[in-house]
Amino acid sequence: MRPAALVLALLLVLTGGIWLGGHPEALPGGVRDALVEDGPAVRADLIDTIQEHYYKPVAKSKLEEESLRGMVASLRDPYSRYFSPKEAKSFNEDLSGKFEGVGMSVHPAKDGLLITDTFPGAPARKVGMRPGDTITAVNGHSIAGEGINTTTDQIKGRPGTFVNLRVKRGEKTLRFHVKRAKITVPEVEGRIVKSGGKKFAVVSLASFSSGVHGRLRQEIDKLVKAGARGVLLDLRGNPGGLLREGVLVSSIFIDKGTIVSTRGRAEPKRVYKAEGDAIAAKLPVVVLVDQGTASSSEITTGALRDRGRATVVGTRTFGKGVFQEVEPLKNGGALDLTVGRYYLPNGEPLPKNGIKPKVRVKDDPKTAKKDEALQSALDVLQRSRK
Repeated sequence: MRPAALVLALLLVLTGGIWLGGHPEALPGGVRDALVEDGPAVRADLIDTIQEHYYKPVAKSKLEEESLRGMVASLRDPYSRYFSPKEAKSFNEDLSGKFEGVGMSVHPAKDGLLITDTFPGAPARKVGMRPGDTITAVNGHSIAGEGINTTTDQIKGRPGTFVNLRVKRGEKTLRFHVKRAKITVPEVEGRIVKSGGKKFAVVSLASFSSGVHGRLRQEIDKLVKAGARGVLLDLRGNPGGLLREGVLVSSIFIDKGTIVSTRGRAEPKRVYKAEGDAIAAKLPVVVLVDQGTASSSEITTGALRDRGRATVVGTRTFGKGVFQEVEPLKNGGALDLTVGRYYLPNGEPLPKNGIKPKVRVKDDPKTAKKDEALQSALDVLQRSRK
């Protein structure tokens, strides 16, 4: 055989070997048993058997997707998730603050999904859904025990279509027929509020999506220039987002020193420090939180509390003390895997039962036009100016 032909033949064999190594189900049964490790071989056999003998046709792609999903589900970790290619795209849209659905923030709960916030003007708020409600079924099917990405994908959908949600509110069971819409999360909202004859900046932050720290800083600077003599940072219902944004938002208020550190079994300890150029230290700060304050929101809350920069007001936060890393997969999907824990500046891990506020206040949902928690937080801010 000529050298060129020999090289070509070897390349073909090598290429075929690599391809078959990643697709053991394509090998004949006997060859597969001899050359492939037990785990992948059994998985390939199982897929073949179901495809050949199940009484209804099943797409091979569906079986492969569900086997990947089941692998991650076996961890019994509510925050570790496998995303199909379609779900990975949806996940990235959520981080951008734009998506199609009913307009609410949720966290996994034993019975389904706990609503931590509904967005102003969004369908969920219009029909009367509110924080503290638990969604237990979507379109008549129970979602207890299902992954958060699976259930939220059932709720999302094309604008103008409807979704039926069964909701538990205390001892009551409610049902909502909700029309989906295009949702843009109002990430940063600010205003001047007068209390005790003084002006204060009230700034609400809805998420920690990419770049939000810049918009928050612009809003605070504008309100301080307008005469605000203190800042109330409202993180109620904020489910968090990017760790990097948690550090940058905290750096708006803390000029130097530790914000948070992370550690994991396979992750070295990493300390994240303030990046400088904080607002004036003489400006008092209050952070308003509730059960829906989670993840990066808790990083900011804990950092401002531990560093003596703010008074925390409200109810206990959610307690999401672990962090995930997103690993892109070859099929276009992604693995969102819990890889470590957060540690606050005082060295303690972010508590699983949440951060306890210094001043405990709770808004009364029955008084829709009155925000008791906000007023209490303003009172704390006003006293701190004396």
